[in-house]
Amino acid sequence: MEISPNMHVAEVGCSMGGNLKPFLDLGCKKIVGIDINENSIKKAELNFNDHPNRKNLTLIHSDIYDIDYRDFKPFDLIFLKDTLEHIPNQELFLNHIKKFLKKDGKLFLAFPPWKMPFGGHQQICSSILNKVPYFHILPKNIYKYIMKLFGEKDSIIKSLLETKETHIHLYNFKKIIFRQNFDVVKSTLFIINPNYKVKFGLKPVKLPFFMNIPFISDFFITTCYYVLKLNLETI
Repeated sequence: MEISPNMHVAEVGCSMGGNLKPFLDLGCKKIVGIDINENSIKKAELNFNDHPNRKNLTLIHSDIYDIDYRDFKPFDLIFLKDTLEHIPNQELFLNHIKKFLKKDGKLFLAFPPWKMPFGGHQQICSSILNKVPYFHILPKNIYKYIMKLFGEKDSIIKSLLETKETHIHLYNFKKIIFRQNFDVVKSTLFIINPNYKVKFGLKPVKLPFFMNIPFISDFFITTCYYVLKLNLETI
């Protein structure tokens, strides 16, 4: 889609607002960042305090379910990056978020499937566990025991167990978007996440078509990019 100054854009799970900056730099008419973490919103406010287009930006500390879509003009673009896997009941969420979209608007989602090497976000561990792939797939009690054994902080264990509760499989995601009347405009699956270019200096690599095998490919895909639109014929 063409990004123009007339666009209304929103990010759910905006953290400190880094993903909003390009839209603000372009002078998009209305930009909304929403995050459930109050400290993240406060930092975002500081980050953009002196931006010349600050008046175009609204930052909201809230649970998305506490926001009424009728308080906003429908958005041309809503996006979530590495957020969907932290939201309980993704189907309920998508049913809620589509009310904020224009009829011809787009929804962009980027998320890691649960079974990928670090789908549990164990890279935030402080011990050697931050380099151990796949162990997040173990049963909850064993997973928790291993983290305690390696001396992980209770706050880290709590966070990773929450991620285990809210995780999403690619197969389930496809079923959810179908039931919620979304069409896939475009999807790209990566075995080397574009984020890794900044983190590790690695060039992004898309999943080869011959590796795109249901259930099995989830173990190799490090992130999924999806652009969705509403199927107006089924709503």
